[in-house]
Amino acid sequence: MPADKKPVKKERRGSPGWMVTYGDMTTLLLTFFILMFTTAEIEGRELRLILSAFRGSFGLRTGGLTLSEGVLAELGHQVESLPAKEQGDKLAKAIEKAVSIFQPEVKSRKVKVTEDERGIVISLVADTFFESGSDELTPEGEIIINKIGAFLSEPEFRGNMIRIEGHTDSTPIASKGGLYGLYPTNWELSTGRAVKIVRIMNEDFNIDGENLQAVGYGEYQPVESNDIEEGRAYNRRIEIIIMRKKEYSL
Repeated sequence: MPADKKPVKKERRGSPGWMVTYGDMTTLLLTFFILMFTTAEIEGRELRLILSAFRGSFGLRTGGLTLSEGVLAELGHQVESLPAKEQGDKLAKAIEKAVSIFQPEVKSRKVKVTEDERGIVISLVADTFFESGSDELTPEGEIIINKIGAFLSEPEFRGNMIRIEGHTDSTPIASKGGLYGLYPTNWELSTGRAVKIVRIMNEDFNIDGENLQAVGYGEYQPVESNDIEEGRAYNRRIEIIIMRKKEYSL
């Protein structure tokens, strides 16, 4: 080698081997804490599902083994089968079925089937299905309540809480009427109508009393203005709510 040339040192390309594992660990930790801080509420089983993704992923040779075997691994690999989605699918099918069953009443605007955060809501126009100022059902009311009872008795709703809510408009109960002793205010009238339906569901359709609720709101949850007759008619209603099930029980 000529005396005027110095040996050239070869630079090592790429990061050290330990940097790969360190970067992997840092990324996993960042992802974990983002999940923790951006999720409003994580149920116990969901948290265990997340944590299981980190088992065995911190070693030098076992990185990438993200899910342990068992029910949590199956949930992780088969997202489509998670209970939340299953219940959402069942709820959508139940709404379609309800609309089909009550189609004549829906078309005539006597019944409305909707969905909200509580579950499936079947709204009945009280003027059509109850005698004025009373909890007595009209002949048409008896027919629709029997259809609802048969619908709610189906196995797919077993375990769902059924909540019956009574509502009125803001018109006070007439003090000179014969029913004033039974229903001195709209509280009693709305509650009486809700209890009437609850008893029919329990006694005639064998729906477990533990899964039934009766609530009277009187005039205090209007859906339309009480200043016009049409609005008052919509406010005089019964809402039958098929409550959502809790997704997990630990």
